[in-house]
Order: sequence, then C-alpha cells, then structure tokens
Amino acid sequence: MERGRIMTDMTAVKPAEPQTPVETPWGAPLVWGDTRNSARRRAKFAQREIRIGLLALVVGTYAQFIQRFLSSAETNFLPGQMVTYYILTDNPRSFDPPMELGADREMRVLPVTELPGWQRLAQRRMVLLADAIRDPIGDEVEYIFCADIDQEFLAPVGEEILGDLVATLHPELYGMPRNAFPYEVEEVSSACVEEDEGDYYYTSELYGGLVTEVYKLARACSLLILQDQSNGVTARGLEESYLNRYLIDYRPTCVLSPEYSWWDSALAAHVSVERIVSWGRQCEAYDKQKREEHRC
Repeated sequence: MERGRIMTDMTAVKPAEPQTPVETPWGAPLVWGDTRNSARRRAKFAQREIRIGLLALVVGTYAQFIQRFLSSAETNFLPGQMVTYYILTDNPRSFDPPMELGADREMRVLPVTELPGWQRLAQRRMVLLADAIRDPIGDEVEYIFCADIDQEFLAPVGEEILGDLVATLHPELYGMPRNAFPYEVEEVSSACVEEDEGDYYYTSELYGGLVTEVYKLARACSLLILQDQSNGVTARGLEESYLNRYLIDYRPTCVLSPEYSWWDSALAAHVSVERIVSWGRQCEAYDKQKREEHRC
C-alpha cells in the first residue's frame, strides 16, 4: 500500500528451486546421468573408437556375482564402445566355460593369490591394481575403470564418465556436512586428512580414467598403505581412506554423481538426489557386512 493506494501490479515471485551442481569448486564437471551436459559429453566421444577396460576383483565367495555383473555391463556399460573386462581372481576355473560376449567385447582373466578376509583384501587391492595396469592393462586400453563385482549396471552408463581422473561421490555422504565425512584423522596414518582439507568424500566402488592416471593413483595409494602397514597403522576406511587422501592432493578432472554407485540402503534413500539411478547395488546384506568390517 502506497499512501492509502493499493498496488495492483505486483507479481508473485516463486522462490528459486535449488540447482543441481554441475561443476566442482575447482571447475571439473560434476556429471549427472540424464542431463544436457551429459549428452554433450557423450557426443564429444561418440565419433571416437576408444578402448576401455573395466576391472573387478573376484575372490572367494564373490564369484557368485560374476554372471550378474558381466551381464549388466554387456547391456549398459559404454554401449557401442570396445570394452575389455579384466577380472582379477583367485579361482580362474570359475570362468569355465567362458561367458559369451557381444561384439567388441572381450574378457581377460588374471590370476591372483588367494586373499582371505575382507581387511587383507582391501589392503592389497591397490597393489594388485597397480601391478595389473603395469602389465598387461597399460598396453591394451586407453581408459580403465575399477568397480566392485557385487554391483550391477541398471541403466546405460555412457561416454559422459570419461575423463583423465574420474571419481564418484559416495552415495551415503553426498550433501552431508564436511565434518560427517569419515576421513582418516589419526596423524600417524599416511591417509590423514586435516580439518581444512577435502571438498567431497568419494567411494572406492567406482573410479577410473586414463590408464596412466589410474596407475599413478594405485601406485601412490599402495605405497602409502604399505608404509602404514610397516608401522602397524590401519586407516579407518582401509583403501578408501587412501583414495580420498590422493584425490585431495590430485583433484579429479571428472566427478560422477552418487547415481553411479547407488546403494540400496535406508540412509542413502534420504540423500537429496532426485535422479534415475544409473548404477545400483543390489546386495544389501553384503553392504552391511562390509561397512561393519570397515568399522572394526
């Protein structure tokens, strides 16, 4: 009201809806599966023939997930691209007879020594990855992505994920305050993260990039893990702690949203991500077991 006169030309303004971030604080793309930005990234690589590797470690009872993992990857992981599945396993005979694969797809089974116990496996995984990339992976593919075998591709995952160094936001911690991130805090650990460090918390369930960059990551993390082992130190998040330490020092050039490593858990359901899940975890019992073992 202006001096007794009612203003009738007012326009109702709705509060702006929060925007889904599409860029990190350091300028790297933050990729969501079904967006125009993702479509542009896919188009950028569409005309190139790219050799890509998908690596998974299969030991002990985890062999039960092989069929589901590979079947879903055949349908949804980089459709239309040349993909080699690298399976590091303590039981190569579990792949006989070999699974029938599509055109431009092949599988390499790489034997490793049996690694009983989740904690020992987690401590050795970076070493195994670095060794495998050095020989033979580094000479065979341009990009390599590392994934946990007990997951499943639920929808197409395309060229939008390609980048020099690619990390995935942890689905249970996306949107949480910095002080909720389970960074290693013990100063005696090589994975220690100071209070003023860290922008995101990344999952160890899916990461990758150029083979040269992933080799640097795996090599650096494996050396830090061995250094801590020699001093009797175990990081709270095992190899995920060292991965996050590395990605603070060497920030990823491409960050994938939590869609790409979604968990079927009550906590993750409350995370504010309103997208179609493009990468899903289907074995909640194994999730719970692994999280409990991480805490021990």
